[in-house]
Amino acid sequence: MLRDWCGRLISALVFCFAANAAAQAPSEVQRAQARAIYERIVSIDTSTGPQNVSMANYLAEQFRAGGFAAEDIHLVGAGDTTGILVRYRGDGSGGRPILLLAHMDVVPALRADWERDPFTMVEENGFFFGRGTIDNKAGVAHLTSTFLTLRAEGFTPTRDLIVWFSGDEETTGATTQALLANHRALLGDAEFALNSDAGGGQLDGQGRGVAFALQTAEKTYASFTFTARNPGGHSSAPRADNAIYELSDALSRLRAFQFPVMWNATTIESFRSAATMFSGAEAQALRRFAENPGDRVAARTLARNPNISTMMRTTCVATMLSGGHAENALPQSATATVNCRVFPGVPVADVQAELRAIAGANVEVAPLGPANFSDASPLRADVMQATTRAVHSVHPGAGITPYMSAGATDGLFFRAAGIPTYGVGAVFIGDEDDFAHGLNERVPVTSFYQGLTHWRVLLTDLAGRS
Repeated sequence: MLRDWCGRLISALVFCFAANAAAQAPSEVQRAQARAIYERIVSIDTSTGPQNVSMANYLAEQFRAGGFAAEDIHLVGAGDTTGILVRYRGDGSGGRPILLLAHMDVVPALRADWERDPFTMVEENGFFFGRGTIDNKAGVAHLTSTFLTLRAEGFTPTRDLIVWFSGDEETTGATTQALLANHRALLGDAEFALNSDAGGGQLDGQGRGVAFALQTAEKTYASFTFTARNPGGHSSAPRADNAIYELSDALSRLRAFQFPVMWNATTIESFRSAATMFSGAEAQALRRFAENPGDRVAARTLARNPNISTMMRTTCVATMLSGGHAENALPQSATATVNCRVFPGVPVADVQAELRAIAGANVEVAPLGPANFSDASPLRADVMQATTRAVHSVHPGAGITPYMSAGATDGLFFRAAGIPTYGVGAVFIGDEDDFAHGLNERVPVTSFYQGLTHWRVLLTDLAGRS
């Protein structure tokens, strides 16, 4: 779940449609069903591939028991893990399919560090605690329960709805890549995707939903190695061409370098919103940049704020370092890992070429694993309006703003494959309670159940009869 940049920004209003949806609150039957699913999947330690397969099999059983045909339930394996795809067939009158995304895997949790068993869901002080409660098993439970409930009610969507629960979003993304490379036909000609693992809402100190961030873009994750090499020698006879010093010089140049200022429709709308939340010079700069994209004076002001500057350009930073082999020997090699978050639409090869120029002739630059890039998704009016109605069905006063994430989700792969993707995760949470990937991860109990309403409104709006 990605909430970088959202803390102050998402409190601003960009898209606010006056109409409130007549929301149907979840029944007691659905609440019990959703909680049972949530509790069961949180109990499975899906930081490992085999356990993820166990969770996929459990979910497949739920869908089969809920009336979904075997031919509409598919397990897609990759290595020791798997993803699961389920198709909810519509009558085709409403257009092309909608893809719905979540991921089953979680980052590891060390039991000794937690106050509670991370793989036993505990309800306490108004929260559900457990690893994955927010990232992203709430999304899995919401979508599973919504599918099962709508099917039990006899709802026939006007277009196919396709759930994809990936198995390794937190690591390699291999299951999603396998789906797109080898099983693309299962997606049909999906028109767009709604991602439960991005976006989301902010609660204020009184537990009121005040803002919702709708993710329409995410930066590309790409890492590189900087490596300096030379023959080395005895430390008693220092040489000018020391690998550690050469690497250090290259990193100093990287530290001073800034990639060009960039923008897209999402960031311009985000800046326009943020201008109402900031004050003084920053507010003026945000407004000026939104009105005149690329304004150099405004960009210099905004560059001083790290949360804003990441929205304006590609960033690359040194994150790991190693070098030498003995304390009494000159280093024969020194290596640094440089992690980049690439602005949407910028080819990774262009970033690598820039890094080579920065590193200089004596330092090798090489990619550290594959990287996938994609452009921002267009600001679709139907998705914006449906999301606004879903949000306002439970939080009528919340403002809605598009945003670009500095991190990455499975949505990156679908955007790269030509399927516009929108982060519309249903969880509302206070900034002080957001511990995704951290200790004592939690979700407000009320927020979890309200998420069922969110998804019902969203899906029946986009795939129901008017």
